[in-house]
Amino acid sequence: MSDRAELHQKNLEKIFNPQSVAIIGANQNKGTVPFDILSGILSGDFNGVIYPVSPGRTHISVLKAYKYVVDIEDPVDLGVIVFPSTVTHMALEQCGQKGIKSVVIISAGFREVGGNGIEREKQIVEIAHKYDISFIGPNCLGMINTDPKVRINASFARQMPAAGSIGFLSQSGALCTAVLDYAQAKGIGFSKFVSFGNKADISEVDLMYYLMRDEKTKVVLLYLEEVSDGPALMKAAKDIIELTSKPILIIKSGRTEEGASAAASHTGSLAGRDEICDAAFQQAGIIRCDHIEDMFNIATAFAYEPIPLSNRVAIITNAGGPGVLTTDTAIKEGLQLACFSKETTKVLKKALPNTANINNPVDVIGDATADRYETAMDAVFRDENVDGVFVILTPQSMTDIDTIAHKVVEVTQKYDKPVYTSFMGETDVASGIRILQQNQIPHYSLPESMSKAFAVTHQFGKLLQKAPAQKIEGIAIDQLKAKEIIQQAMEDGKTFLQEYEATELIKAYGLPVTKGILISSEKEAGQVARKVGFPVVMKVQSLDILHKVDVGGVQLNILTEEDAQLAYHSIISSVQERQPEARIQGVFITRQIPKGEEVILGLKRDPSFGPVIMFGLGGIFVEIFRDISFRVAPLAREEAFEMIKQVKAYKILAGARGRHPKDVEAIVDTILKLSQLAVDHPEITELDINPLIVLQEGKGCFAADVKILLREG
Repeated sequence: MSDRAELHQKNLEKIFNPQSVAIIGANQNKGTVPFDILSGILSGDFNGVIYPVSPGRTHISVLKAYKYVVDIEDPVDLGVIVFPSTVTHMALEQCGQKGIKSVVIISAGFREVGGNGIEREKQIVEIAHKYDISFIGPNCLGMINTDPKVRINASFARQMPAAGSIGFLSQSGALCTAVLDYAQAKGIGFSKFVSFGNKADISEVDLMYYLMRDEKTKVVLLYLEEVSDGPALMKAAKDIIELTSKPILIIKSGRTEEGASAAASHTGSLAGRDEICDAAFQQAGIIRCDHIEDMFNIATAFAYEPIPLSNRVAIITNAGGPGVLTTDTAIKEGLQLACFSKETTKVLKKALPNTANINNPVDVIGDATADRYETAMDAVFRDENVDGVFVILTPQSMTDIDTIAHKVVEVTQKYDKPVYTSFMGETDVASGIRILQQNQIPHYSLPESMSKAFAVTHQFGKLLQKAPAQKIEGIAIDQLKAKEIIQQAMEDGKTFLQEYEATELIKAYGLPVTKGILISSEKEAGQVARKVGFPVVMKVQSLDILHKVDVGGVQLNILTEEDAQLAYHSIISSVQERQPEARIQGVFITRQIPKGEEVILGLKRDPSFGPVIMFGLGGIFVEIFRDISFRVAPLAREEAFEMIKQVKAYKILAGARGRHPKDVEAIVDTILKLSQLAVDHPEITELDINPLIVLQEGKGCFAADVKILLREG
């Protein structure tokens, strides 16, 4: 952790747990941000001292006001700046002079408005560094700590949320107000609630590490509009999960990127930023959510209930239709209907009416009383084959909804297994839902949401049981050779390597290639082809041609010297006809690889996450089928194997339909070597190995075609 990051962790303690706070720029004008900030702290029962700073006023409400921050006689832990952006730097300078190290800058008008706002933001960052100040913002809603020992609402949210175990971090202030309103309606509480705005100083990563140590926080939620430092975000998530087992849920906006320009290689055109975000989050153990409701459906499951030990669930319902729907959604999400023990079946058969279904899902019939629900729940909770219970209720004329809700609360307190509920409807079941929510029982309006939440918590539980991925060490490489090839190409002004150069480069990292020689005349073709060894492949080499097949620049299955000479002539003639302006360096002759399964490996350097490795079904149809997966380098062996198994084509590689299994271990080794190449050489912006031909198990794999793009300059 850097010195600045360590400073942030120290100063964040005073941001969230201040004994005194100065509202810098406070006023008495109702309906304004400065007034609402002060009012929020007052009405939230802040357990500390408040100092309004308001030039020209002697008091605000019942509080003594100060002209300047430096006029305050006593020490101040936290400064909340609400002055206009044009004078914010002056307020922050005075905070530094006063010795205030922890600040929240609510004011807008900085980087987000461009122009002079960018310079204003740079100015406050410089002041913060000068005085070792840490600040949240600017351009943010503020922060809230619901801990009864503090109770500070340093934001312009309408009200103080209930205390809870969910920590919420958001880049959007406007979204925060909507989330608070949504949470209040659902009875959801928070431990910490932060809008971090432009994150000019304290970032989401700093706040994540703070919540990692916060005993009040069990679940970390995050809304992001941009990922500034992908590797740091991934590391923070891995640290939090490994050290504390706290789940991290993220909504990352910008799933579509209409304006993203297509890159030159296959990998560049396939690796959309959103796909990379998905892969990076998965790799780090982060749970990505589609929308607010989805996020809180999952968050409340983590916050209120234990993580399930398995995916075996029991369903209890008072109506057959919802039971069937829930069964369908549960199976779709990868859950299993638990098989009841003989003892459970015996209890259910004795206690329920003859018309009831005593198998899973259990149908207690539409006239079910609270006692009947209680009996069914007790029976399935005691069953060792059950690791989670879904309780469904539909409002019928004889249904005592509130009593059943109380009974759900009472029964579940006796068992250390998760229970999820769905009281279906709106008006009739509203009071019952409130009872469940007040007692922190997860409630879902739809069976789909309930099943998904259970599946996600179960998968997270499996993640916690996995041993941390081990980084690969000791890969045999010739880094000097690779560096020489790249430096020479860049000195020559090349933006991509010729195949013979690219082949030599990946060969230096131990990637599997076949012998090849570059020729520049028809006369050489036959002699060199014999030297390489028939059959051979011949491919044109030109700085102006990226996709050789499109211009007739590739000839396969050449068996004789005469065929090699004819192939050379055919390649040159075809290229000159189809792309006459192309500068031809020669023809590359390589040994033809035996027939095998074609896959693709790729590398793309993402601006947020750095080097990203791609794997998928290869050949000419890669962009049509899009059977691909991504991981952020560097990879561990387990991660490389997982990305292979993620694609549908893995079944082919594993030997589907009686086919011989292919050498998956060789692919894993190749991915790891490519990962190391990506980390060692940031000059490589994109790389394609398409196809990588994979032979039968134990026979290895070979790169049949390689493209490498370099950054300019």
